[in-house]
Amino acid sequence: MTITEPAAATPPWSIQAARNLYNIPSWGAKYFDINEAGHVVARPLQENGASVEISDIAEEAKARGLKFPLLIRFQDILRHRVEAINLAFRASIKEFNFQGQYRGVFPIKVNQLREVVEEILDAGKPFNFGLEVGSKPELFAGLALQNQMGSLIICNGYKDAGFIRMALLGIKLGKRVIMVVEKLEELRHILTISKQIGVEPLIGIRARLHAKGAGKWAESGGENAKFGLSTSELLTATEMMKAEGLGHCFKLLHFHIGSQVPDILTVKKAVQEAARFYAKLHKMGFEIQYMDVGGGLGVDYDGSRSAFDSSTNYSLQEYTNDIVYYIGDVCNAEKVPHPDIISESGRALVAHHSVLVVEVFGSIEKIRPNSEMQCGEIEHALVRELCDIRKNLQKLNKLEAWHDAFERKDDAHNMFTLGLMELPDKAKIETLYWEISREVVASFKGQAYIPEEIRKLEDSLSDQYLCNFSVFQSLLDHWALGQLFPIMPISRLDERPTREATLVDITCDSDGQINKFIDLRDVRDTLSVHELTPNSNGQGNEPYYMGFFLMGAYQDIMGDLHNLFGRVNEVHVFLEPDEPTGYYVEEIIEGTTIVQALSSVQYDEKELQRQMKAQVDEAIKSDRMKPSEAMRLLDEYEKGLKDYTYLTI
Repeated sequence: MTITEPAAATPPWSIQAARNLYNIPSWGAKYFDINEAGHVVARPLQENGASVEISDIAEEAKARGLKFPLLIRFQDILRHRVEAINLAFRASIKEFNFQGQYRGVFPIKVNQLREVVEEILDAGKPFNFGLEVGSKPELFAGLALQNQMGSLIICNGYKDAGFIRMALLGIKLGKRVIMVVEKLEELRHILTISKQIGVEPLIGIRARLHAKGAGKWAESGGENAKFGLSTSELLTATEMMKAEGLGHCFKLLHFHIGSQVPDILTVKKAVQEAARFYAKLHKMGFEIQYMDVGGGLGVDYDGSRSAFDSSTNYSLQEYTNDIVYYIGDVCNAEKVPHPDIISESGRALVAHHSVLVVEVFGSIEKIRPNSEMQCGEIEHALVRELCDIRKNLQKLNKLEAWHDAFERKDDAHNMFTLGLMELPDKAKIETLYWEISREVVASFKGQAYIPEEIRKLEDSLSDQYLCNFSVFQSLLDHWALGQLFPIMPISRLDERPTREATLVDITCDSDGQINKFIDLRDVRDTLSVHELTPNSNGQGNEPYYMGFFLMGAYQDIMGDLHNLFGRVNEVHVFLEPDEPTGYYVEEIIEGTTIVQALSSVQYDEKELQRQMKAQVDEAIKSDRMKPSEAMRLLDEYEKGLKDYTYLTI
């Protein structure tokens, strides 16, 4: 006889329990919290400023006619992140008596939205903050936005003659536009074109280090990296510059070990190796001014503070301390001057500022809550057996009872396939099986040990919550790379969530779902959610919103047009103490309309309307439609082209 431990008493629910469940104190980085009313709040200035209920912003946007999904940008968080990174480097420079300065740059590729880039540059003015560009369009934007004399622009990526000429124009305008050489052929082009134009270039060289990063982007560094020069190529490059009398134009040494580096040890190794390159080159007579440590500063998406792909095992201050200390240590040992340090931290700057709010409009459930199938006097033999298991479940060994129920369900499936069972009996058996499963899972709650098959059963019992958004447009890194993002309800957190669910989007693609969620100990397959509340009129449910957090890096620009779902509506929010709400919406950017999505794949609005009108006219002539009805439907079609691509709930 198997004796099971009694289930532990369920502790009372509290706001702190909600914080712990969704791990918000860890990944929220003091920018997000839950207030006593059970609403998620943003604190753009952390503890030094006001808090704003995200649901308030969502309701204001709705009152202004904006539909969901809705992206909320907290511009004050951008400013705070710029200050935090610069102040962290300044603190490290002071602590280790480093003789160089820090000049950060924002990689535009991480979020090219003009309002984001302008906000970062404005916040970065006191710190001489610059930009990093990796393509001609980004360079054209960067040259226009960086309008101060001496402003810094780092040019990465492969370059053609047009790219090089435009960078040299920036130098003529008084900017410090540094072209980072990715291959020797590029250097030849730079030297040739600069002589033709009569402008001395500012040259950087990316060294291909032995060290490489860790996590999902580890292969973007190391000896087989896509970009950079090997040691022998680096020496060849120095000889080429000397031969042209332009050795003094070698201003920057660059390295990059990958995005979202989770382990600080990889940063330490790379910095020490690169610093040694810098020191040896300096001793060869190249007075390099800058050492660019690239990107890689990670974001703790799951809050576990570990070397897991979606986390980091270091703080911002530890990151800056290690970079400054190891560069200084190598330079002191080699007796060369300390360089100015440049970093290209994009993800850590912008990830926190953006929150996606999506509306849950329904659910798909294995069994309805608080429901129980009634067993009649005359039932199929398998139905009777399952009814008996359910009736006597409290007296039975739960795991054994579930095994028996599973076997009966499997038998029913085989009988149905062979034509030996009717559809109503199959439906009853499936319903009874899930009811038994629900009770079995509940019986293991609170026990010290839960069998793996019961854990999997709990996941299979979960609901699917239908969400009005597209994973492919708004959460591409989750679909393509398995990147985890913090996801949680933005209200009702003063109530205990009683359901477990996965989230599915409105695309007609089976991959359009989220079934991996953050957890301190492991990745969870379901998310704790509240039961949807039916509307009082009996139609649909009360609004229930999910917040997707730390969305500001890459997701805005990398989303695709799968099913022609376009960019979502967005609002830009600033704190303002004089406003009754404590904030104001500075700008609204409306999402893609149906006709805009169609035009991106070569459909013309006028031609679509013409073709529809021809079909309507034909329907009138053949008496399939009345003229008044036809004109009304045609008008609805033409007006509908201006609608948002997402559902109207």
